[in-house]
Amino acid sequence: MENGTTDVVVVGAGQAGLSAAYHLRRRGLTYRVFDAEEGPGGAWRHRWKSLRMATVNGISDLPGIGKPDVDPAEPSSEFLTRYFAGYEQELGLAVRRPVKVTAVTREDADPSGGLLVSTSEGDWSAKAVINATGTWTRPFWPIYPGQFTFRGRQLHVADYVSADEFTGQHVIVVGGGISAVGLLDEISQVTTTSWFTRREPEWRDAEFDAQAGHNAVALVEERVRQGLPPQSVVAVTGLIWTPALRAAAQRGALDRRPMFTSIEPDGVRLADGSLHPADVILWATGFRAELEHLAPLHLRGPGGGIVMDGTQVAAEPRVHLVGYGPSSSTIGANRAGRAAVAAILKLPGIRPRLGTVNLA
Repeated sequence: MENGTTDVVVVGAGQAGLSAAYHLRRRGLTYRVFDAEEGPGGAWRHRWKSLRMATVNGISDLPGIGKPDVDPAEPSSEFLTRYFAGYEQELGLAVRRPVKVTAVTREDADPSGGLLVSTSEGDWSAKAVINATGTWTRPFWPIYPGQFTFRGRQLHVADYVSADEFTGQHVIVVGGGISAVGLLDEISQVTTTSWFTRREPEWRDAEFDAQAGHNAVALVEERVRQGLPPQSVVAVTGLIWTPALRAAAQRGALDRRPMFTSIEPDGVRLADGSLHPADVILWATGFRAELEHLAPLHLRGPGGGIVMDGTQVAAEPRVHLVGYGPSSSTIGANRAGRAAVAAILKLPGIRPRLGTVNLA
C-alpha cells in the first residue's frame, strides 16, 4: 500500500486517459495514472476477435506518437493493445495497474482544497482528477416483462466472442447502433437472425464530412451542458452504409422490426400478439459511463445527468470527465485530454514544474 500527493490523478488508461497523461507530462504537472485493467489497451482489450482494423471505426493517433503501420486483417484488440503499450513505454507514462479507484471525496469544505482518491493500492491527495474510465464495464441491459423466463441464452455485446457459437440457432439482436448492425452482418452469415430496435434506424449513404461530424458532437455536447444524460454520437449522425452492410441488407439481416412487448420462455411476444421464436437474445443496447467511484461528490442532477462545461464538471471544477458524452469518440477523446489539462492549469494552487517530469 502506498499513499502520496500529486497535482492530478488520472483514472483509466484508455485513449482519453493516455491523452490526458501526455498533456500533463508535457505541461510539467505531477500526476499518477491508475488503470483497473491487467494490461494496456483499455476497452479494446475486450473487443471480439472478428472486429478487425479494416472494419473498425476510424481510430485517431494518440498525441505525440502516430499509429504504426496497420494490417487491415489484424484484430483491433491486438493492434490497439500493442499500440497503447508501446505508447506508454516510449513516453514513460508509468501507468499503475491493476489498480482500482474505489472513491473520490473532498478532503475538506474548501472549494480549492484537495481531493482524496482512494484506491486498492492506497490513498492519494490530488488538486484535480481526470476521469477516463469510459463505459465498457457498465453494459446497459433493458428490462422487459418475462425476461427471466427465457429458456435460451441472453448476452450483451460486452460478452460476445464469435458468431460461430450461434450456428444453428435463431439469434435476435436488439439495438440500433454500430455494434448491432456489425454483429447482424457477422452472425447472419452463419445462422438466422432478427433485428429489433425502439426507433427506425436512420441511414446515410456516405461518410459525413468534418463539418457534419463537428455539428453532431456539438449536439451531444449541448445535452451534457444542460445536465442531460449523454447521447451517443451515432444517435445524431445515423448509420453509414458500407459494402458489408449492403450485403447484409440483401440477405435480409437488416430488416428491422419494432420492439417486442415481452419475453417468453421460447421467444418474444410481438405487438400484434404473435410469438417470435428465438434461441438467443443479443443485447446491443450500449453502455453507461462508469462513474460509481465519483458518487461521494454528488455530481449527478435529478435526471441522472451531470452538468458539464467542456470537460469540467460545472459544480466541481476540480473534476474533469474525458471519454464522456461528446468526447467518447476517438477524436473527441484526444481533444478532451488536452482541454482538461488546459483547464486544470487555471485552478488555484496549480504550479507547473516546467522542465521536470515526475513519473516515479
